[in-house]
Amino acid sequence: MDNIDVGPRPPSGAQWTIKADGHEAVVVQVGGGLRAYRAGGVDYLDGYAEDELCVGAAGQVLAPWPNRIRDGQYTFAGRSLQVPLTEPARHTAIHGLVNWLPWRLVAHEADSVTVQGDLPAQPGYPWPLLLRTVWQVGTDGLRATHEVTNLGDEPAPFGLAVHPYLRLPGVAVDDLWLRVPGRRRLLVDGRGLPIGAAEVAGDGYDFSTPRRIGGLVLDTTFGDLDRETSGGSGVTLASADGAAEVSVWADPEFGWWQVFTADSLAGERHRRSVAVEPMTCPPDAFRSGQDVITLVPGQPWRASWGIRPGGRLG
Repeated sequence: MDNIDVGPRPPSGAQWTIKADGHEAVVVQVGGGLRAYRAGGVDYLDGYAEDELCVGAAGQVLAPWPNRIRDGQYTFAGRSLQVPLTEPARHTAIHGLVNWLPWRLVAHEADSVTVQGDLPAQPGYPWPLLLRTVWQVGTDGLRATHEVTNLGDEPAPFGLAVHPYLRLPGVAVDDLWLRVPGRRRLLVDGRGLPIGAAEVAGDGYDFSTPRRIGGLVLDTTFGDLDRETSGGSGVTLASADGAAEVSVWADPEFGWWQVFTADSLAGERHRRSVAVEPMTCPPDAFRSGQDVITLVPGQPWRASWGIRPGGRLG
């Protein structure tokens, strides 16, 4: 009989550390996500300890859909489907299907790690997917490149997001200056599901130029992005004096940003940091069809995003 290791292990499974040029990150086996990231000794990611269970989807990869699906029900190619209700209190399916799966190590270098997740076909999502992420650190910060392949024989609906919580040392959420390049925001009901959209100009949610968050409660989806010349976009958090700054950038595949001030998290995590989430599609996209990616069998889809420290601390 093969020897099986039944000893204690971290809730997030194996831990893979990468380091380069003063930047360090920890990627985990469970969900293939990001547990920690620091630069110059400064923790910019509000992650979780090795002996903790991931809280609030911190650092997780969210696929094959981000955010929520109303009642977990959707239709694709004439087929009506039901995925598990993973947010029972709101009767929604939240954050996809891969964030608690074990991912396996493909390659591990000093400055990078490649992990792979296999999502099997299942009743609510009958398309097998192969997901691969390359996490890398270097002088420009942290970079993640995602590749997803539909292993089935039919086109599959798909969306992806990531859920890093960011913070600046010694700066409370209320005192952070935020810039978001969205010209519109989604209006949502009590279940966090879209019911409309509004221009941000003049409604208190305009962060197109940096301003203090103050007491504003954010769990807000921003779209209609003011894109950079590359086609990508970015969200920035900074201290009032500009001494500290951290940005999340994303390539053109990501057309939406979710910004969450963690007000619904309990205990010490309550409003301690800000989740800045690049998303390829908005909430409830599997029902609306808005910006849903159709994965052609055998044709890989790729996208990249990253975290870039700035200011005098970076």
